Amino acid sequence: MVTDGLRTLYRAFTGVPEQTITELPSSGSNRRYFRLAGKTSLIGVAGTSRDENKAFIYMAQHFHEKGLPVPEVYCHSDDMMCYLQEDLGDALLFNAIQKGQQSGVYDEDERCLLRKTMELLPSFQVKGAEGFDYSYCYPQPAFDRRMVLWDLNYFKYCFLKATGMDFYENRLEDDFHRMCDVLLCDDSSTFLYRDFQSRNVMIRDGQPYFIDFQGGRRGPVYYDVASFLWQAKARYPKELRKELLVHYINALREYIPVDEAKFYHLLHHFVLFRTLQVLGAYGFRGYFEKKPHFIQSVPFALDNLRELLREDYAEYPYLCDVLRSLTQLKQFSEAHKKRILEVTVISFAYKKGIPDDTNGNGGGFVFDCRAINNPGKYERYNAFTGLDEPVIRFLEEDGEITTFLQHAFVLVDASVKRYIDRGFTNLMVCFGCTGGQHRSVYSAQHLAEHLARTFEVKVHLIHREQNMEQVFEGSI
Repeated sequence: MVTDGLRTLYRAFTGVPEQTITELPSSGSNRRYFRLAGKTSLIGVAGTSRDENKAFIYMAQHFHEKGLPVPEVYCHSDDMMCYLQEDLGDALLFNAIQKGQQSGVYDEDERCLLRKTMELLPSFQVKGAEGFDYSYCYPQPAFDRRMVLWDLNYFKYCFLKATGMDFYENRLEDDFHRMCDVLLCDDSSTFLYRDFQSRNVMIRDGQPYFIDFQGGRRGPVYYDVASFLWQAKARYPKELRKELLVHYINALREYIPVDEAKFYHLLHHFVLFRTLQVLGAYGFRGYFEKKPHFIQSVPFALDNLRELLREDYAEYPYLCDVLRSLTQLKQFSEAHKKRILEVTVISFAYKKGIPDDTNGNGGGFVFDCRAINNPGKYERYNAFTGLDEPVIRFLEEDGEITTFLQHAFVLVDASVKRYIDRGFTNLMVCFGCTGGQHRSVYSAQHLAEHLARTFEVKVHLIHREQNMEQVFEGSI
């Protein structure tokens, strides 16, 4: 049995037999983990690949000698098929930030753990690379052209072709080779973790410890940053990503100079590459191995892809065309639209009552426009609404309504961002004036157009007293 070797190691290391041995949940690889308890608690690992085990044992010893927070490996079998390591407990960063992942709102404790993790990463990438023998790496020692093309073709064959999409393979390959040129332009001697994510960070006494780095190799720093901050299901808000990037760059500067413009430019490309790589893995695990968990993760990765494609990748024109078509496939776009935030914007007359929220959420914003100079006091504007040029000129002449809307935009924009981050689907914003004809109509129209330009939302505009409706699909 696989546990016999671990029991033998435990007895040899501690001098006494273990009292209990309990198998721990699998990490998704072929390695099996056990907690052996007795005189002391140790983690036993049994792997199926000698070279992979050898890589981990070497890396763990090297990083430990560098003073980096990793589990210490105490002993291993002669054939290196099993080994014993330090027991760091059961607290994964993934679990510690789960409430934030589910709600899209990260509290200060969660943010603190994420900051510590990102600040620690450069020490592995730079300090950990000092004196590192890359010949131990498995399956290969460096992030190179072959690896990039493997992953891009993994995406092509395991995900893209599985959708049934038609595309010109030669043109796609041309862009793949151009992507290789971009990703490999920074010849770095740093350590690339390869699978840097919250499941591979443990928390002990409030501090991060890194695990499962056996797939590491020499490579650029951008890869790990992209892997962590754009992890498909993490749902890190943009402002949190920006904050964590600042902390990461400041920590990286303690080791090497950083050209921020170059850093952000290359990171942008690595995020796209990593997203395609993840989709390839989801396709293989989901479509071919029939594991539903991976199929359920596809929409999150496609959301990342849609966000990325808002900015142009001029280097890969055909790839971008294919990816946009991919995100618009019926099986993906319909599910995406179900999760899109719909903002209902209404103009109304106070004398007829504030509109009801038919979505059952109990309201939203109600802005009172009656303090603004009223065109309705003048008979010549009676035949016009806030959509007509004479009224627009009247309202904009003194600037009152412009200032009013600037403040309203700031409030509504902040809520829309948070609603999107938290996965909410409905928000209502109402503008009321005396008759629901001029000021409220102008305000509602301008907010609706602003939201559609600015966010990936659906806007349902209703001018209630004018019996007019309009739908804006925004950037969907």
